[in-house]
Amino acid sequence: MTFNFNEEHNRRKTNSTKWDSVDKVFGNTEVLPLWVADMDFACAPGIVEAITKRAQHPIYGYGHIPEDFFASAMKWANKRYNTSIKREWLTTVPGVVPALNLAIDAFTKPGDEIIIQPPVYFPFFSTIKNNGRNIIENCLIEEDGYYYMDLEDLQNKITTKTKMIILCSPANPIGRVWTKEELSGLLEICKKNKIIVIADEIHADLVYEKGSHTPFYSLSEDAANMSITFMSPSKTFNIAGLFSSLAIIPNPDLSIEFTHAIARASLENLNIFGIESVIAAYNEGEEWLDELLVYLKGNAEYIHNYLKTNIPEVKMRVTEATYLGWLDFRGLGLKGDHLNEFIINDAKLGLNEGRGFGQNGDGFMRLNYACTKKTLEEAMALLEKAVKAYKLNV
Repeated sequence: MTFNFNEEHNRRKTNSTKWDSVDKVFGNTEVLPLWVADMDFACAPGIVEAITKRAQHPIYGYGHIPEDFFASAMKWANKRYNTSIKREWLTTVPGVVPALNLAIDAFTKPGDEIIIQPPVYFPFFSTIKNNGRNIIENCLIEEDGYYYMDLEDLQNKITTKTKMIILCSPANPIGRVWTKEELSGLLEICKKNKIIVIADEIHADLVYEKGSHTPFYSLSEDAANMSITFMSPSKTFNIAGLFSSLAIIPNPDLSIEFTHAIARASLENLNIFGIESVIAAYNEGEEWLDELLVYLKGNAEYIHNYLKTNIPEVKMRVTEATYLGWLDFRGLGLKGDHLNEFIINDAKLGLNEGRGFGQNGDGFMRLNYACTKKTLEEAMALLEKAVKAYKLNV
């Protein structure tokens, strides 16, 4: 391999949320942090070079977004997903979570209903609630750690107040890549009921089977006209702290409304280093990403096999996408606060509690495996030791 993903980088005292906030988040400075979704790997060299070059100019004023920025995203979508994006479909947003707030503001009113599909990325809950809209939960069906959409339940929960669904594709935290058939089924229900689809596709590049991700807008002309899709290199290339993303809006009427929401929130500008990093990522990062995906899948397989061999009471399927493992502790009889305390105080691990992704996440923990093999080996050893001690005491 050309890139060394086994190289250790000390991130402490770099103002890293993941590493420097453990005491605040977990109340324990000794935990090994495997939680918030950024990677412990150095960025692709082209990104580092582009940022370094820009940093050498000693003035950091407001940034102009050049056409190269949009062209790089269009070229990337064509290469990775075999889709054609028109320039007029694109606008910028500082991040996907702010963009969710903008979409809710633009296309719904207080008291309207918005559908989500738990277990799902926890800001979906807070953005809806904080904007005075009502959450409708179309919970996913789980069978032995594998999740499916419940389209019958989706249809049954729609009312005249239901205006939007927020789709997580690929799905976080469960690591599913939705099939074209699943997405088409969701499309038909939403089309019939005139529901706007907001597709969070921030993990779209992190799929292990190349070409397996289907962008929602690419399903059909109807899908394009009733949806907004968010794309970003932030998770893919480990540049989340540079706050630069894009919205794909084929419908000009939706685009106008969304642009007005951006203006109301004064979110037109992007980080000047983010602009450079997006262009470099999409134009020069493909080889790095392809090698990264091999490494990440290897990490997922390592965890799966380690648990199966050494801690069979805890399960994790090898994910289809993302670098986030969904660990099932129900076999140990651990749930709720008891599980959370066990992970933090006994296993000394900093993970994301499953309940944050919805009540059907109780008994689960999300583990970020975008780290070195050495770190994962340490984490699994800590977990095994804690589980053995727990079993002796129950």
